[in-house]
Amino acid sequence: MFERFTKDARAVVEGAFDYAREGRAGTVGAEHLLLALLDREGSRASFALSALGPAGCRDGVRRALRETERRAGLTRAEADALAGLGIDVGEVVARVEEAHGAGAMSGGADGDRAGVLRRSGRRPGFGRDAKGVLKSALRVAVARRERHLGDEHLLLALTVLPGTAGEALADSGVTFEGVTRVCPPGHSAGLPGR
Repeated sequence: MFERFTKDARAVVEGAFDYAREGRAGTVGAEHLLLALLDREGSRASFALSALGPAGCRDGVRRALRETERRAGLTRAEADALAGLGIDVGEVVARVEEAHGAGAMSGGADGDRAGVLRRSGRRPGFGRDAKGVLKSALRVAVARRERHLGDEHLLLALTVLPGTAGEALADSGVTFEGVTRVCPPGHSAGLPGR
């Protein structure tokens, strides 16, 4: 599958592995793909993010992902649903951080596996949501009748993914329709990153 990836899409995947290792995650998640995508410059996805998002869009998305990580990965919709049951996620986070330190809910989900991966030098594998992004990106590229999978296809896939990555993009004004508008199918010749 990766032979169909452009150099920019490959760089995003490599960057996602780096983010997963830095965060001591046992698997590469959609949020790691999004963070690596935000790092790209001079690519089709970078062009789309600049065209669609307000000034500081990338920083806003990063902040939203950090805040979600503090909530143990819960989306705002999930936090709102819990609030409907009388559970204040903000209060839970505050109490856990008071007892165990800032960011206590953001790590640990992978247990010791992350440490084992780090010590062994092995790469983390793709998590279910990251696999979903890659599959969706491939479907988007095929539907657009494009031979190669670029970082814009990864961005398109992330915009429709339920969860924190899609939520952070939508909050910054980056939607599937918007990305499709600024990166239409078959118009990659004049844009950077191929």
